[in-house]
Formats: sequence, C-alpha cells, structure tokens
Amino acid sequence: MTRSYHLSPVPNLRVLGDHHKLFRTRGTHNNQIYYRLFSGNVTESTIYALSTSPGKAGVAVLRISGSRAKDAIRKMASIGEKQSDLKPRQAYFRRIRDPRTGEVLDRALVLWFPGPRSFTGEDTVELQIHGGNAVVKSVLDALGSLDGFRMAEQGEFARRAFDNDKLDLTELEGLADLLNAETEIQRKVALRQAEGGLRIPYDSWREDIIRCMATTEAVIDFGEDEQIEEGVLDQVIQDIKKLRNSISRHLDDSRVGEIVRSGINVAIVGPPNAGKSTLLNRLAKREAAIVSDIPGTTRDIVEVTLNLGGYPVIVSDTAGLRESEDLVEIEGIKRAKARQVYICLLSFAHLKTDKKDIHIDDVIRDVIDSTTYVLLNKQDAAPHLNPFDFAKKVQHETGACKVWSVSCKTGEGVDVFLNDIVSILKMRYDDSIASPALITQARHRHHLEECVQGLDAYLAMPAQDIVLSAEELRQAANALGRITGRVDVEDVLDVLFGQFCIGK
Repeated sequence: MTRSYHLSPVPNLRVLGDHHKLFRTRGTHNNQIYYRLFSGNVTESTIYALSTSPGKAGVAVLRISGSRAKDAIRKMASIGEKQSDLKPRQAYFRRIRDPRTGEVLDRALVLWFPGPRSFTGEDTVELQIHGGNAVVKSVLDALGSLDGFRMAEQGEFARRAFDNDKLDLTELEGLADLLNAETEIQRKVALRQAEGGLRIPYDSWREDIIRCMATTEAVIDFGEDEQIEEGVLDQVIQDIKKLRNSISRHLDDSRVGEIVRSGINVAIVGPPNAGKSTLLNRLAKREAAIVSDIPGTTRDIVEVTLNLGGYPVIVSDTAGLRESEDLVEIEGIKRAKARQVYICLLSFAHLKTDKKDIHIDDVIRDVIDSTTYVLLNKQDAAPHLNPFDFAKKVQHETGACKVWSVSCKTGEGVDVFLNDIVSILKMRYDDSIASPALITQARHRHHLEECVQGLDAYLAMPAQDIVLSAEELRQAANALGRITGRVDVEDVLDVLFGQFCIGK
C-alpha cells in the first residue's frame, strides 16, 4: 500500500510497468475520475536484517518481514508446516539449520507475528540467536539463500510500516528520536511522539478542515439542487477561525521541542584568562579545551554536550571578550551572542574594587543584561573577600539575572552552580515539555505555518470567490497532511457522500 494521488483527467492511460498497479476508486467530481495509485512490486521481496548492534553479544535478534517470512522458520526451524503448529506471538526454542545442507547453525528462540498485527504490517519473524559474529553471519547467509529473500536496506522495516499505515511520519520521526535519545527528557519527548502524540491533534485539525472544505464544495456544486440551508458557510467561517487560533497557539511555543531535541545551547563568555576553558574541562570531566595564560588561546568555539537533570545541554567555550582586530576572535564572539543562555565568567582579578564600587570594563558590561548569568571565578585567589556579599554586589552593579562565586580550579561552589542551573532549566522548560503535542521538527513548524497561511487566505477571501476559498482550504489541509504523510483527496469525497448523500 502507498499514498493516493489525484490524476485528473486521464484521457490516455499508459502502462506504468510491473512495479505499479492502477485502481479506479469510487466517485467522480466535476466529471474528473479519481484513481488510486499503488506503487511497489506486487510480489515484493521478503527482507531480513540484524536488528541488534553488530559485534559480540549474548543475544542477537534477526528480523524478517514479508510475504515469505514463514518460509524461513518452516525451512530453517522445522515449524509451521501446519497452521496449528505455529501460534502467533509465542516463543519456540528450535535448532536453526542451513536450508541448503541441513547443518545446525545455532539454537534460537523463534517468534511469529502474522500481518497485519506486526510492526511492519506484514508477516514477520524474529530469530533470537547467540550473538557471536560467526553465528550471526552463518544465519544471515542462510536467509540470503532462500528464494525471494534479500538483505533489508537502511530504514526499510520502518518504511514498510509507514507504507502499510502502521506508523505515520511523525511517529517514524519520534521512533528515530527515541533511538537517538541521550537524556531522560529527550526520551520522554520522543516516546510521546512515537506513540502518536503529534498525529492525534494534527489528524483532528485536518479532519476539521476537510469537513469545512466538504461543506464549501457542496455549496459550490450542489447548493441550488440540494437546497442546502442558508448560513452554512457562516458556520464554516467560525469553525475556521477557531481552528486557526488553535494552530497559532500551538505554534507559539518558543520552539521548546526543537531546542530540547537538538540540545540547549549555553555559551560561556568573559574576558581572556577568566577560566572559561578550565570551567568547560571541569564540566566535561576531560581536557576538552586548551588551558593557557596566553590571551586569545581559545579563538573558535569549543563545545561539549552534558546531561544536566535530564536535559541535553551544549556548553560552548568562546573566545575571550576583549578589544581585538583579529577576525577569527571577532567571529567567535559573534557566534557566542547567538546562543540561548549566556554565562559570563569573570575572575576576581578582573573586577577592580574599592571600598564601595566595582569597576567592570565596558566590553564586558555590553554582554551582561537581565538575562545573563554571571559566574565569579578564582575565589580561592581572593580569600579576603566574602564570596556571598561580593556576588550580591556584582549582581546589583551589573543587573545580571543571578551571580555565583566559584573556584574552577578547586571545584568549590561548582556543584551549587550546576544544581541551580538544573533548577533554572526545569523552571524554563518543564511546563512546555509536559505538553503531549510538542513541535520537535522544523519541518512540522513549516507546514503548520503553511496551514495557517491557507486559513488566513480563506478568511480574507471575498464571499463571491468561493471557488478560490475552497482551494485555500485544500492547501491548508494538504499542509497538515504533509506532516503525517497522509494526503488523500478521497477523504473529501467520503465526507461529501456521508453528509449530503450526493449521487443518490
């Protein structure tokens, strides 16, 4: 199975080849016949692949999917000759033999998942064999010898699940994110999406647009003949306004889902020799950045990825803030300002103090505002100062959001700083992440914005241009359909038939 296309009209239908079939579906509209195009070979190959990571392991799982999947266990595990011999979703412990020679290759657990109740929607088999390289290779070679079997291409099992309507595009993207998740927050967000967290609201919105479009189409084509009630389009306008506001609120999320998916960018800025590289190395627990007393040692951005409270955080060590004509340093400072969170690192030596005031260079003041977090480093080199009081004074002087006093050399105060940063991240993102429908892909946002544009165009269209209005709704519905991968003109026909009994 695949998607549906609108081919209208088709005066001269030519043969598409052995890999395609064309079927006429019910209904006509404006004398245009709708067809459904099914691509793919009717006798598609049965595919197989190693589903666990390659290399030595206690257990390796081989997955087989396709119309001939049962042949694998019938010929290699001697089960399935009779339908009663093989029960779905039940594990069988069997010897696995080479179908060519009868040689025993391994002992394994065999599981049978008949379609459509399987991941791909096709007949599926899983072989849980021992994870030695030689064992895996021998079983894969044996599967390859079976007629109609071939090694799966990258992502082909998921592609077949999509083609068979087991997963939509958002669920596939969520599954991919789940496999790549490195933190607890990324896992939660990806799992919700893989389980249909985005599909449900998007499909609901699309159905609402299709219903409004069906009503509009009915007024265009059958308004006079069927004596459709007056004012029905006024209700459509009200429904579209509500729908447009719902989607706009969904878009107004500060891109939290995309940020969490890719990582929260935190830039460490500050003057040269303040200890930025030392802080980065301490956070990374390795020598990620070169530490030197020479100003300008860090010229480009050095990044490390951390897991802070379950949040993926990308911490960047940037070039020192100073007056410079060096283009590389200037570019590094420019990139630092593009990050989402600023941490300005100063050392006590950089702060010229007298009894009442603190003097900070103008180049440093320029990057500190009410959204900046300030970290005062090298408190071990200023034992005569009270760190807490001094931090309060710096916060008052600079207007910074929050100020900490630490020693990156000894580690004193660093744990308190990290715990506070975790609390800040939770305060900033936890409520948004709790939403079951969180935009995680730029692709989703783009199509949602296209949808809103189509709805706005519909609402701005003069009443006499009802035909063009219907086209704007169609474009809006298609924009939502492209998110999930479901774009089908037959949906409109089904609604029309059901509501207005056209063609009776």
